Amino acid sequence: MVLTARSLSPLLLVLLVVAAASPASASESDHTYQNDDHVTLWVNKVGPYNNPQETYNYYILPFCQLPGNAAHKWGGLGEVLGGNQLVDSQIEIKFRKNVDKASICALNLDAAKVKQFKDAVESSYWFEFFIDDLPLWGFIGETDKTNENQHYLFTHKDIVVKYNGDQIIHVNLTQESPKLLEAGKSLDMTYSVKWIETDVKFARRFDVYLDHPFFEHQIHWFSIFNSFMMVIFLTGLVSMILMRTLRNDYAKYAREDDDLETLERDASEESGWKLVHGDVFRPPLNLVLLSAVVGTGAQLALLVLLVILLAIIGMLYVGRGAIATTFIVCYALTSFISGYVSGGLHSRNGGKSWIKSMILAASLFPFMCFGIGFILNTIAIFYGSLAAIPFGTMVVVFIIWAFISFPLALLGTVVGRNWSGSPNNPCRVKTIPRPIPEKKWYLTPSIISLMGGLLPFGSIFIEMYFVFTSFWNYKVYYVYGFMLLVFLILIIVTMCVTIVGTYFLLNAENYHWQWTSFFSAASTAVHTMWCCGISRLYLVCEKDIQKHQM
Repeated sequence: MVLTARSLSPLLLVLLVVAAASPASASESDHTYQNDDHVTLWVNKVGPYNNPQETYNYYILPFCQLPGNAAHKWGGLGEVLGGNQLVDSQIEIKFRKNVDKASICALNLDAAKVKQFKDAVESSYWFEFFIDDLPLWGFIGETDKTNENQHYLFTHKDIVVKYNGDQIIHVNLTQESPKLLEAGKSLDMTYSVKWIETDVKFARRFDVYLDHPFFEHQIHWFSIFNSFMMVIFLTGLVSMILMRTLRNDYAKYAREDDDLETLERDASEESGWKLVHGDVFRPPLNLVLLSAVVGTGAQLALLVLLVILLAIIGMLYVGRGAIATTFIVCYALTSFISGYVSGGLHSRNGGKSWIKSMILAASLFPFMCFGIGFILNTIAIFYGSLAAIPFGTMVVVFIIWAFISFPLALLGTVVGRNWSGSPNNPCRVKTIPRPIPEKKWYLTPSIISLMGGLLPFGSIFIEMYFVFTSFWNYKVYYVYGFMLLVFLILIIVTMCVTIVGTYFLLNAENYHWQWTSFFSAASTAVHTMWCCGISRLYLVCEKDIQKHQM
């Protein structure tokens, strides 16, 4: 049973100057070697195959360690957050020097070690090694197909390394010589290395790990076309509403103040949304919170767009932790947008608690992430998982927020209040709020909000399948061009849906449209969440079926 994957040093981390990975040796730092140079085999992590996010240090299993102090390779911020902890295996591998069969160590088994290995084999534990930033994946052992009570541990690792000149291009690992796990036995753990020359260029060495038939399947192109047709339909619908139904009415209500008496005189002949023109610009409930979430949403939308563009330009998928690091740095640098949008919205609606709005906009999303991360980190520490974030990393993230993100958000709030905070309502707001009549159940804000997320979710459903498959099924997601198109389609569809939902709500003579408009877009996340759960369940079942068929 063979598993392969690979990874390159993230170039973007160097550009962003954020905790670039520390090189282990001069040759590994520039990926060039001379004959007989030492090539380090790094051991990283182990975990159950059905749950890629549950990983532990490789030596949590009772593998024998060679004597001496094993070096650690500490990566950048994103690599630590990704649960990577590279330790030098101290196995002797030299560039372009074949090893027929050599001993790693003698593994003496007792009852406790046998139990640990058996539990790992039953849970289909896999491990990950690295050679020159290229991972090698394999399973710990296997179960006898005829007798499930007999478990075998792979004792020989056959490593094949392809090189071009003085650079390593590809690595592959084959597990051999399964030995029965029995207490009192001593297993000789061995390895072999074979070097093969190839003409593949260094710049193309990652292509072998990309699953082109899966990600560039016809269904992927069809989903883009289907979403594009949805955009055409929705934009046509919104255009019809705005151009044919609302144009004349809006022009009438956009007149100067000297026409207000005429408007009020004609109100008795009006119906639908026109009846609430005197209340539609009334400040929303919980203005401070609404300003904060709208500002945060604007920042996250720009953040996602920026990261996708950087992934397309810089091929972030080739680097361990590059995506996570880019998200953190770009989030800090785009915090100005959150403050600007929230500050402007709060001021335009006549808000007085702008300091509270400023602090909430700057800290709402980060503190939610810190809170969820604290709970998950506590669980990870309890189980000894590599997902546990070290204290030093948490301090670094907090410093980035405190000294970059928070000040930029405060600055954005001040600029937003002064540059875009002047009220510009075309209609006068009446002193006494108009009573809201009871309507059909399908015209209530909750139903409009929940139904509003269906179309945006439908436009990204297929793409979410590919993303989740990459996340849980050991595939490298690299088609960020597709993701960019789907993201732009999602933005357009969401805009159209919120416009239509707001129109329906106002036609129902309900002028509390601000929160309904927000939740019409935000409900897409609810649909995505249950889709995430279903996808996870499907992939687990699929892996269990494959396991029993092996």
